[in-house]
Amino acid sequence: MKKIFYSFTTTMIIISLFLTIISCAPGIYLKTEGAKVTEISGMYTLILYGGRYSNDIETIAILDKEGDNYTFEVYAPEFDYKIKQGVPAKEALEEAGKFIRFHHSFWQFRLSRIINPTGNTIGYELRPLYYPPDFGYTDVLDVLYVIKDSKVTVTISLIPEVRRMLFDDDRPFLLRGIMRRR
Repeated sequence: MKKIFYSFTTTMIIISLFLTIISCAPGIYLKTEGAKVTEISGMYTLILYGGRYSNDIETIAILDKEGDNYTFEVYAPEFDYKIKQGVPAKEALEEAGKFIRFHHSFWQFRLSRIINPTGNTIGYELRPLYYPPDFGYTDVLDVLYVIKDSKVTVTISLIPEVRRMLFDDDRPFLLRGIMRRR
């Protein structure tokens, strides 16, 4: 009888854990792939993230296609980004381009389409690329798009190496990257 009780209890615990894990699933991660400026048309909600101070490299522009069933939400405080709705494609690209170019290390931009799980384009991102000698990388951003119930949550951060270089290094500027402490 004890064996049956323990077997039943173990099975119920495993089922409970499984259901808990599934119900807490964060959603599906979306992919991005290269895009051309000529393929963008229609109306967009323009999300301009970053640009908070003159040396802010954590900057990106997201174009959310209007009229589809998806909405983009930035996982950040409201003062970190601006939203403009009902912007025509050409105007959205021009404004996004101006927004991401302000940093003195700006080199070029990369335009990517954001793809839903069925392979359709639901938006675009315009990402700044920087001169490699300045930060060690051209692409300094780690951007995640997670979709759950037609809501796309966008998480934006610097890649760990660049974050450490900019914020965690207390050595004099000329010695950064040359001598490593252990």
